[in-house]
Amino acid sequence: MKKLNYLILLMLLFCLSSSCERSEIIEDNGLEEANSISPKKTLATTNKAQVGSKVMMQAFFWDVPAGGIWWQTITSKIPSWNSAGIDAIWLPPVSKAQNGPYSMGYDPFDYYDFGQYDQMGSVETRFGSRSELETLIATAHTNGISVIADIVINHNSGGSLESNPYSGTNTYTDYNPASGLFYRSATDFHPNDYHSNDSGSFGGFADLCHDKSYVQDWLWNKTNSVAKYYKNTMGFDGWRFDYVKGFAPGVVSSWTNEVGGFSVGEYWDGNAAILESWVDQSGSSAFDFACYYRMKDAFEGNDLTKLQGDMLWKRRPTKAVTFVANHDTDEIFNGKLLAYAYILTHEGYPTIFFSDYEQWLDKDKLNNLIWIHNNKAQGNTSILHADQDEYVARRNGAPGLIVYINNSDSRKERWVSTNWYFSRIKDYTGNSGWEPTTQSDGWVKIEVPANSYTIWSSK
Repeated sequence: MKKLNYLILLMLLFCLSSSCERSEIIEDNGLEEANSISPKKTLATTNKAQVGSKVMMQAFFWDVPAGGIWWQTITSKIPSWNSAGIDAIWLPPVSKAQNGPYSMGYDPFDYYDFGQYDQMGSVETRFGSRSELETLIATAHTNGISVIADIVINHNSGGSLESNPYSGTNTYTDYNPASGLFYRSATDFHPNDYHSNDSGSFGGFADLCHDKSYVQDWLWNKTNSVAKYYKNTMGFDGWRFDYVKGFAPGVVSSWTNEVGGFSVGEYWDGNAAILESWVDQSGSSAFDFACYYRMKDAFEGNDLTKLQGDMLWKRRPTKAVTFVANHDTDEIFNGKLLAYAYILTHEGYPTIFFSDYEQWLDKDKLNNLIWIHNNKAQGNTSILHADQDEYVARRNGAPGLIVYINNSDSRKERWVSTNWYFSRIKDYTGNSGWEPTTQSDGWVKIEVPANSYTIWSSK
């Protein structure tokens, strides 16, 4: 009887052990099958900061060096960007485009060619090979940084000529990519049998029809759709949607509802109300072009009262992605560092432009502003003062801050109301050596050098 019980006990232990091992194998294989990447790579992504919690880096500029070196260039910078407080990097369009090794990617041809197929005049894209892109993404994840894909789905380029029954002419709408995925023909573009056009076309390129179920399937619904392949196989964490004026907001919401991830749309309009409407309809964040143009008015026009104007971050602070410059527009020249002091102390998700950070501005000062944003810029915003030369605002969280911007050629002082009482404060930029103590009612005098800024918080 004891022997029988012993055998039963051994069998139970074996079954439990086998079940445990089988469960682990199923879980790992399921994860690998779902993501088409190894479980080890997936685990490396668990330390990523939440996108929007810190600062985004636009990791390119227009006409970055060709020759397939850009992915390696960015990979080498990722550890230092992580140390600086960057939580996400936005890459240019990563797939093969019509102009092959010369293209910046905004004329997409084969969404699944990341630099591994010989087509459009090259194997690699302008930026490098698929394996180099995969190394970049893995390095970012290891360093706790998310990777944002630039998604260009309004238009396509590079199709062959075919007879188009909907236009009655020959059109460049025959797409037969080397990847063998997402073949397109005239019926998938405008005009077609569904309708003649949607919200807008761009540059004379073939204009995708997002109302066709075939196009929807390949863009986001299928298991190997563009959206799911980019997320599950390549490892992208979020999306920057190009030229969203060209299609309905529901396209973005359908994409993100299907695959998730952070998203931001390029709706190029300086009207904050229009941006707000698009954000509400799409569910996505949007670049705050209203903020950009108000800053341009303020710093180029030498009138800081313009910073009191309407901006998306004032209407939808959690959906506004603020920026001073990007690959398309760089019109703020006077007081550009002051503009960064503005977006890195106010609400919204600030973006740093690669060229500003790595080439044109003082990197140490930008790193200081990034640190202040990540550690001090909490709570909603109160504008305390604005005139032609001076602007003062307060973030009302804990610890919060007060930013004092001076666009004039002379030093300024000003009494301001704070949320700190009998507290010693300091300027965390180092532009002032003062360390005043606030009065019992929270008032205190602060200063700012000429053409500069100071940012104050409790010690």
